Formats: sequence, C-alpha cells, structure tokens
Amino acid sequence: MRLVPAALLLLASSAIAQGTDRLATKPGLEIGGQVAYYDYKEPNFAEIKGNRLGLVGAWTAVSEQSIFARIDLRLSYGSLDYQGSGSASGVPDMIIETRAVAGFDWALTGVTLSPYAGLGYRYLYDDLSGYSTTGAAGYRRYSNYLYAPVGLTARFNLSPEWVIAPTAEWDFFIQGKQKSMLSDANATLGNPTNTQKQGSGYRLYLMFEKDRLAVGPYFHYWHIQDSDIQPIGGGRFGLEPENFTHEYGLELRYRF
Repeated sequence: MRLVPAALLLLASSAIAQGTDRLATKPGLEIGGQVAYYDYKEPNFAEIKGNRLGLVGAWTAVSEQSIFARIDLRLSYGSLDYQGSGSASGVPDMIIETRAVAGFDWALTGVTLSPYAGLGYRYLYDDLSGYSTTGAAGYRRYSNYLYAPVGLTARFNLSPEWVIAPTAEWDFFIQGKQKSMLSDANATLGNPTNTQKQGSGYRLYLMFEKDRLAVGPYFHYWHIQDSDIQPIGGGRFGLEPENFTHEYGLELRYRF
C-alpha cells in the first residue's frame, strides 16, 4: 500500500513536467505563410495599400538553462493601390525582413514568460514607375530600416491540446535609409538617399499552438518622422516625409 502514494506522486510530477514543457520555447525549424492587409500613408500626400502574401521561417535553439536564440526571415509581396498625385493600381511592393533575437524562459505557476531582445533589418522595395491617372510620373523606392526589437511572449494552457501565446514587442528604430529613383520620373533629377533618424514601431501577435502547429493574427506598426534634406538636382532639395505603416495579418507556422 505504501507504493500507491509514491506512484501518485510520480504521476503528478510527470504531469507538472509535461505542462511546463508545453509552455516552453520550442527548438527547431519553423516554416509558414502569411496573408495580410497593408496600409502605408504619408499624411496629406500619398497612400499605398492592399493585400499581401508572405512566407516566414525561423530557426530556434534552446539551451538546458532555458536560454534561447532565434533567427527569423520574412518575405512578403503585394500588388497594391496608390492614391496621391492621381491613382494607380498593381504597384509591386516587396518586403524582406530578417531578425536575430535571444532571451530566456521564466516558468511560473500556470504561465511561462519569455522576454527577448535583438537586432532586426527590414528592406522594402516598391515600383511606382509609370504614370498615374492624372499623368503624374512615378519612380522606384528602396527603404532600409535597422531596429532593435524588445519583446515578451507569455504562454498559457488553453486546453489539454492548445496553448495560447500572446506576444507584445517594441521596435526601437535605429536608422533608416531611403533611396528614391527620381530620375525615373524626370531625367534632370538625381537619385537621392535620405537618412531617417527618428521613429518607432511595435508588433502584436496572438498565436494558438498545438504540437508542431502555430496559427494566429498579428499586427505590425511603424511611425517614421521626416528624414534629413538632400539635394535632388536643379538647385532643389527633398526629404522623405513622415509616414505611418499598418499591417494586419494572419500567420500559420509548422515546426519540424
């Protein structure tokens, strides 16, 4: 009879360990996709918006001390609509983003908290070359952001099969470089590179995890201030104006 309490204690300890493991950061390779609605706006000047499709990938390593490191890669493409000096549709717009972050798991009763920080790079290309409905000529733009993400993921048991994992992240903007191919629109103009030094961003995720599957909605936001002023040719000067980016999406991942 003395074996019964010992057996019950062993089973209870095993259940606690499995519950804790379910809430831990998982190592391995993840591959998935995104669908999203994207809206880039320069107030009182221009707006580019529309639907996007994306591919995502991540590789995560976790130590015995519950310290993790992760590398993320995202490729997103949209054929968007432009409103500004007239309108245009079918504007090619591509985002390539990569990040490296590190953090640790802090297991508490019923929840695991996973703070992290790192470095991120975001590249955007859109091709507005051609003419709008008013005959205004457009040009290609190349955007580069360097930023430092700092975030927190919390994992809770939602059911015997599912874990809910909300993430909140603040993106500290380090610097941006914007190259505008103004010569596409006017051969007498140059192709300036403007530097952006002020801005911020954040992102929110609400992922639902089951075994190797993760799915849920996300939101990305950027607010970037006016850039510096650069000569654009013919004695004229230009800047990259203040802008806002909102992206609402749904993401699905599978871990191998």
